[in-house]
Amino acid sequence: MEALDRVVKPKTKRAKRFLEKREPKLTENTKNAILIKGGNANLTVTETLKDIYALKKPFAVLYKKKNITRPFEDQTSLEFFSKKSDCSLFLFGSHNKKRPNNLIIGRMFDYHVLDMIELGIEKFVSLKDIKNSKCPEGTKPMLIFAGDTFDLNEEYRRLKSLLIDFFRGPTVPTIRLAGLEYVLHFTAMDGKIYMRSYKVLLKKSGCKIPRIELEEMGPSLDLVMRRTHLASEDLYKLSLKQPKALKPKKKKNISHDVFGTSYGRIHMQKQDLSKLQTRKMKGLKKRPAAKMTEEDEGISQKKLKSV
Repeated sequence: MEALDRVVKPKTKRAKRFLEKREPKLTENTKNAILIKGGNANLTVTETLKDIYALKKPFAVLYKKKNITRPFEDQTSLEFFSKKSDCSLFLFGSHNKKRPNNLIIGRMFDYHVLDMIELGIEKFVSLKDIKNSKCPEGTKPMLIFAGDTFDLNEEYRRLKSLLIDFFRGPTVPTIRLAGLEYVLHFTAMDGKIYMRSYKVLLKKSGCKIPRIELEEMGPSLDLVMRRTHLASEDLYKLSLKQPKALKPKKKKNISHDVFGTSYGRIHMQKQDLSKLQTRKMKGLKKRPAAKMTEEDEGISQKKLKSV
């Protein structure tokens, strides 16, 4: 049995809090990512990992030492690092003659590799090369995906889901306008994926809604898809399954239409409309003849009962 698989009993309160943070929860923590450098990573791959780490902070861990591993051949080392650092996302960078400037992005499910996609870097512009102001650490980005390929191709559809998982950041209940500070734009076109990063500038427009301008911030990447390792449909559905406690309870006698309007059904006892008090009007008053007929009918009914 491996050291990480053993049942560990905490000896101190600090260790107990540490283990409680790693326990499964109904609402999970923000997903962390590990960025690992391969045994033969060059300067381009190293700078790419550093720039993506700068975008992901503080929800990322950067391994500075080189790790000789091949994720598509052996995934045990990645799973070990994932469990050790408590990270469900990973980005592995390497470089060789067959696959130069190589990035492998993936995610874990129950500390086992779920999806893994290999991308090649064809062009790279770092954060340092673009001399503009940067966004503060921990800023939640806006994600934009352009191109029909992200919806038509299964591999690109899974890559889109993976990129959303990787860059989405923490889940927030509310959003303020000034907090929308930078945009990550992904474009799929002609078999390539173009990643661009922009800072949002709010300018005066003469009204309440400001005029928006985009200023390139970096990093900038031109990527091409190489190998893929995708989970089966059954395993993918299992990873998306939510606990029953999180599912909203169905309320009886309430329905919704296509526009989102709620309709409620009320169950009431049968009403006697003859005793309903209406508005007193001259037109609704009973005439003397009608009163006489009603009285005669009442007297006849009493006689029949007495007989």
